[in-house]
Amino acid sequence: MRLHYLLLLPVCAIFSAQAQTQPWQGKFEPIDNMIAPPNSYRTASGAPGREYWQQRADYKIKAEIDEKTNILTGEETITYYNNSPDDLTYLWLQLEQNVNKKENPDFGDVRGGVSDGMNSRQMQFLTRPIEFPAGYSIKYIKDTSGNTLKALVNNTMMKVMLNTPLKSGESLTFSLGWSYPITDRSMFLLSREGYEYFPEDDNTIYLIAHWFPRMAVYNDTEGWQNQQFRRLGEFALEFGDYDVEITVPEDHIVAATGELQNSESVLTKTQRQRLDQAKKSFDKPVLILTQEEAAKNKKTKSTKTKTWKFHAENVRDFSFASSRKFIWDAQAVKLPTNTVMAMSYFPEEGLPVWEEESTKAIKNALEVYSEATFDYPYPVAISVNTSNIGMEFPMISFNGGRPKNGKMSDGAKKGMIGTIVHEVGHNWFPMIVSSDERKWMWMDEGLNTFIHQRTIEERYPQFSHTTPKSIVPFMSGDKNILRPIMTTSDNELFSQFGSNFYIKPTVGLQMLRESIIGKELFDQAFKEYANRWKYKHPNPGDLFRTLEDATATDLDWFFRGWFFTVDHVDMELSNVKWYKVYEENLNIEDQQKKKTVKIEGESAAENPKDFSNGPEVITMTDTPDNAYGGFLSRLDETEMRKQLQGKNIYEITIKNVGGLVMPVTIEWVYTDGTTEIDKLPADIWRLNEYEVTKTFLKDKEVSTVNLDPNFEFADTDMSNNSFPKTETKSDFDSFKEKKTQK
Repeated sequence: MRLHYLLLLPVCAIFSAQAQTQPWQGKFEPIDNMIAPPNSYRTASGAPGREYWQQRADYKIKAEIDEKTNILTGEETITYYNNSPDDLTYLWLQLEQNVNKKENPDFGDVRGGVSDGMNSRQMQFLTRPIEFPAGYSIKYIKDTSGNTLKALVNNTMMKVMLNTPLKSGESLTFSLGWSYPITDRSMFLLSREGYEYFPEDDNTIYLIAHWFPRMAVYNDTEGWQNQQFRRLGEFALEFGDYDVEITVPEDHIVAATGELQNSESVLTKTQRQRLDQAKKSFDKPVLILTQEEAAKNKKTKSTKTKTWKFHAENVRDFSFASSRKFIWDAQAVKLPTNTVMAMSYFPEEGLPVWEEESTKAIKNALEVYSEATFDYPYPVAISVNTSNIGMEFPMISFNGGRPKNGKMSDGAKKGMIGTIVHEVGHNWFPMIVSSDERKWMWMDEGLNTFIHQRTIEERYPQFSHTTPKSIVPFMSGDKNILRPIMTTSDNELFSQFGSNFYIKPTVGLQMLRESIIGKELFDQAFKEYANRWKYKHPNPGDLFRTLEDATATDLDWFFRGWFFTVDHVDMELSNVKWYKVYEENLNIEDQQKKKTVKIEGESAAENPKDFSNGPEVITMTDTPDNAYGGFLSRLDETEMRKQLQGKNIYEITIKNVGGLVMPVTIEWVYTDGTTEIDKLPADIWRLNEYEVTKTFLKDKEVSTVNLDPNFEFADTDMSNNSFPKTETKSDFDSFKEKKTQK
């Protein structure tokens, strides 16, 4: 389009008044160069492309726990499907148990090294003076003909060399035999699995996870997943079907991924009847195994064994728990397209809170997450009590929180319930919407925490939940050590990964939902992302593109600032000017009053501290003909003056001190006590990333102006958000005042 030169000059003059005088940072530039470009596998809309592919692995596993030696022995057969366009000459498997070997880094020194006073457990974390074996013993790897396959182990990864290449579109089957010593969870910091020993009754709860050699991901964006397991970056796995046989002491109860296939062999007739009853109980849990029955189990210490058989379809992992200490309850949860059995397993140490709250929390999570994304597709959802932390797997999670002497504080109960909701929620992110936790921890933890906090807000209103204010202390921190959210999992400081990978993405999504896009449109877009990528492997770019595609909103400015930088939000209301238009027809007395409120002196008009000087008077003249350019129509000057008569014009100047651009919410408090809200989009910062000036016409006189009155945007300094300005006492003045009061 061509503009007439004479018209262009005044336009340039208008914009030059607000020209940015500091370096341009491109805050509204596209993020195309920061994420992988679209292709036939992943489209520009954020959806899987017409040629999208992913690998698959089916497992048949037989495993046995030796309670005397705490050794887990297993044999497995893997059928691996090469759906990629590439021929493969080798395969990579994950060997997570090798992370427990002493030479691997642990988290013993994350809270500092040696100090003058240390308890024995802290010293164990730090120096590992008590030695114990750890890691896999691989007994064999063979193809279907019984030929040995050569393998090379690189710490927690194992490379299996194929005798003949696995061609695109083909599959192969091979088998492995292995064993490893199950670790004592109390001897590791941040232990996600292993056994917990109870000295009082000489019994053990086994939480078995990261337990069998598993196929690593091979995908279109990086080929073979190649990041070692270091405990924080957890999962990157393929989907498949599982048939698993677990042999344990005869008096143990097993909770596992999948559906139990041989209940007649491992459950009593009474337990099976109770389980049938639970399948029809939608209002409260039914005890499948009571406290009294668990107490009896603990005393038997059977030396015989029995085998539990489970089948799971289209999951990316398998986990289980086993103990004779378990109490077990179950309840049916009706979803629009599926009925799920919510079940809890816990020792008597969890009573009474676990019986009261665990299965209820599962039910609440299933209902809220299903509404926000898609119905939970699996037949069971299990919560197993453990001494600490929370850890998720398909259909089952290990969750901390135990009462002391049967009692639990409100804060501890909130933490326990929140843990259960969170870990059950991981069934969606990343167990079904299968992002790569080894690389992008925030994609599972952040998105999951977002819906987890929504569940707490809706189902547990008595508990506090995450809001934009929650992230302010972190975003106000030292920029020299802060990392962007778009940092890979193992590169974040241990002290900060909770804030950066859980809370900050949650707050960002809350902002998009509540204040930038709007609930209805955002919820549709978020559901679109979940449904596009369920049972698939999304990357960050797929999420970003889908949210833009499904809302028709350019959000690159938000993703750039919130996810790729450590900028923070600090909007300063630096100036407010009050004007009224000079009214020629006022009588002499009123005109005299008008003149007395006119601001005297340039400095007072430029930087007023309040409204006490009254408005500055504007003399408005008629528009000359040449100002209209080629337009023949003219403003109705009389009508315009009439519309401005008695009105108040407020010009506000806002500075972007923190660097992170955001929409601006303005609250006007009028002299009659009423209030009004104006909202400005983030686009106001496009032409000047540091300072903007906006003008408003108001019927009433204003007493106070506030920015972000409802704290929607995590502003790190609210002291500069209001006008009239308030004087902040210096530390010295506050000190003097305290001394005087004494």
